[in-house]
Amino acid sequence: MSGLVIYGSYGYTGDLIAKAAVEYGLDPVLAGRERRTLESQADRLNCEFEVASLGEPDLLDMLLDDATAVLNCAGPFSRTWEPMVEACLRTGTHYLDITGELTVFEAIHRQDDRAEDAGVMLLPGVGFDVVPTDCLAAHLADRMPDAATLELAFRAENGVSRGTAKTMVEHLDGGGAVRRDGHIEDVPFAHESRTVDFGWGLDGQHVATIPWGDVSTAYHTTGIPNVTTYMAMPERAVRIQRAAGLVAPLLSLSPVRTGLQWLIGQTTDGPDAGERETGESHVWGEVRNAEGERAVSRLRGPHTYALTVETALSAAERALAGNAPAGYQTPAGAYGPELILDVEGVEREDVV
Repeated sequence: MSGLVIYGSYGYTGDLIAKAAVEYGLDPVLAGRERRTLESQADRLNCEFEVASLGEPDLLDMLLDDATAVLNCAGPFSRTWEPMVEACLRTGTHYLDITGELTVFEAIHRQDDRAEDAGVMLLPGVGFDVVPTDCLAAHLADRMPDAATLELAFRAENGVSRGTAKTMVEHLDGGGAVRRDGHIEDVPFAHESRTVDFGWGLDGQHVATIPWGDVSTAYHTTGIPNVTTYMAMPERAVRIQRAAGLVAPLLSLSPVRTGLQWLIGQTTDGPDAGERETGESHVWGEVRNAEGERAVSRLRGPHTYALTVETALSAAERALAGNAPAGYQTPAGAYGPELILDVEGVEREDVV
């Protein structure tokens, strides 16, 4: 059996990763709960496959028994991380996923001691969420070791896959979040906005706060106690986000979520190959210390889904090669701020 299992391999992002893994010669085992879909995918990619539901611990243990690492691509990760992490801890398998869910990062971080005892690496967020932002945060912390505040913003040219859209529905009623004095605090939707110069001709971009995964991961990577994260969006979208906060109780109702999930399944496909090849992503970051000194850096890279494929497999290859520090890890915490620069087409520049 291959050293790498890709769970949820037949979803939009999972399929992109599985195709690339085969091209890279990683010989992955494809896994999930839908036999017919797996059979078709495995035949197309000439891979082994295994059917295993996350609700069947014995089958998960058999799936991972000979594996070095599993890359979990099955979202929403708020539902999938725990059974897979538990199976990894039982079998001594390194765990990676492509989540961007703040609550998932925090929940997996709480398994740090258990993972260290088991000699297992737990590394969530090896996609666009949160490799480029985490690496930029680590780079800025290196530039200003006494930084007290960190702000990160990103701009992405992309549609979303069904899995990403369904994950967004899962958290519609969650509001926003920031980190203050080392603690995560709940805040309203899009409670702050500003303009950011992403560089490369993208100056004056309007951004608003979102509960991006770096509210968790950037703190664990850098130790900077105050973290705020933003996403580029038009001012009209900010007004819609703030209005959505007023109906959050309605969005938490099961029938409403079920209806939205069904609609997404009928209407959402994800970016096509042309969009992935031509789209770009941009990340901006700023740190300040107690004296008011600041440092600013930024990144430009490929389309978010194209970047996710590259960063996920880069991290997986490191784990397969034995470079897998035990315990909970962040991408830059495990592999340094230069990890993102291994991706072809990524540029980084220091502004201030």
